[in-house]
Amino acid sequence: MASLKIERDITKTVSNVADVAKDIAKDVAPKDMGFVGNTAAAIAEAASGQLPGTKGHHPIAAVVGTALTGGRKNAGTKGYLAAYLRQLEQNPLRTKMLTAGTLAGAQELMASWLAKDRNKHGNYFTSRVPKMATYGALVSAPLGHFLIWLLQKAFSGRTSLRAKILQIIVSNLIVAPIQNAVYLVAMAIIAGAKSFHNVRATVKVGFWKVMRISWITSPLCLAFAQKFLPEHAWMPFFNLVSFIIGTYINTITKKKRLAALRKKHFGNRGAEGSTMGGPRGPPGPDDYPSHGPNTSY
Repeated sequence: MASLKIERDITKTVSNVADVAKDIAKDVAPKDMGFVGNTAAAIAEAASGQLPGTKGHHPIAAVVGTALTGGRKNAGTKGYLAAYLRQLEQNPLRTKMLTAGTLAGAQELMASWLAKDRNKHGNYFTSRVPKMATYGALVSAPLGHFLIWLLQKAFSGRTSLRAKILQIIVSNLIVAPIQNAVYLVAMAIIAGAKSFHNVRATVKVGFWKVMRISWITSPLCLAFAQKFLPEHAWMPFFNLVSFIIGTYINTITKKKRLAALRKKHFGNRGAEGSTMGGPRGPPGPDDYPSHGPNTSY
């Protein structure tokens, strides 16, 4: 009997606290009391369980998470993915630019770390990281956004199987070559090409290698997405696959280049030599191979 009484008292106390928090939320929320006041009101609202998608158990964490995912208007939605997809729909170009820039920079940084490719100061954050991020945000994303918009507009309203197959063919024969050609030009410049001849040589030697990678990965990823994923999950899936494939290929390329540098400078002893970047020769197509499916982010 005593335990039941204690349990009833605890339940009553919790209920009273929730009621007080609810009253505070009602009194404070409509008023603009500055950052501190608004934060306190938001925490009180979360503690009372009135914040959509929360139960009042962790009010501070709920308020922080809500702020990071678009504010109260997004409360109760399915978290970060839903917020990202909403931004992709409302601000497509800006979201794609931020995504492409972040992934391109992160891919270069991670590949440098995995391959132990450091600059002369011993850092993995080389000058290529911001250059790759700039390329992703200012070149790759806008170009992909425009080309995909043209492709979707050309096949707008056509939902037959024949139209879908034709759309894939057009994407691989027209869109992908344009993207890959621009990609190779940009990578040659980032790798240090100083003349038109070096840029042209990089594109000429690397174009079909990059196209083969695109023609293998893109149809497979698209077929998997069509079979197993809802349409709203396609974009994050393509981004993830592109990032993984690009990081792997970039890492292998860096390891090969470092091995060649060690062999050049240290001979057979190079296998145990330094992993510092060192001087680079004229850039080639293998300096930055294709980073996976040509998604528009």
